[in-house]
Amino acid sequence: MKVLVLYYSKGGNTKKLAHAVLEGVDSVEGVQGILKNTKEVTKEDFIEAGGIIAGSPVYFGTMAAQLKAVFDDFVSTRRKMDGKVGATFATSGDPTGGKETTMMSIIQALLIYGMVISGDPLSATGHYGVACVGAPDDKTRENAQKLGERVAQLALKLSD
Repeated sequence: MKVLVLYYSKGGNTKKLAHAVLEGVDSVEGVQGILKNTKEVTKEDFIEAGGIIAGSPVYFGTMAAQLKAVFDDFVSTRRKMDGKVGATFATSGDPTGGKETTMMSIIQALLIYGMVISGDPLSATGHYGVACVGAPDDKTRENAQKLGERVAQLALKLSD
């Protein structure tokens, strides 16, 4: 089982958060986390993944154009993504910077792909996904790991 952690990062904070999510995925026996940025991800990465956890910095309250382009370009894989697990994470430069609306824009794309959406577990924050302002601190990294672990576990369950 593979879970793709897909991200776009300009300043490096979203990449740092993606690495923490990946640690959580990799902590689940039988699941291999695949970390790809928007420039290196392929349609095969999508198709082979039992789950996708996508992350973006906030750009005008929505996902970065680079991440949206991946969803647009890979639309031909849509039917092959049906029933797989989807989740999200986001970073911003301001406490009210639109992290939740950014995660919702990613969730909308995942829903259109037919994916089963998972928020972060109640042991984290129990919301749309993991988010932070600036670089992730220790608590945010812990919550990101919990999200990665949860998605990996769900992907395994859904593959049975």
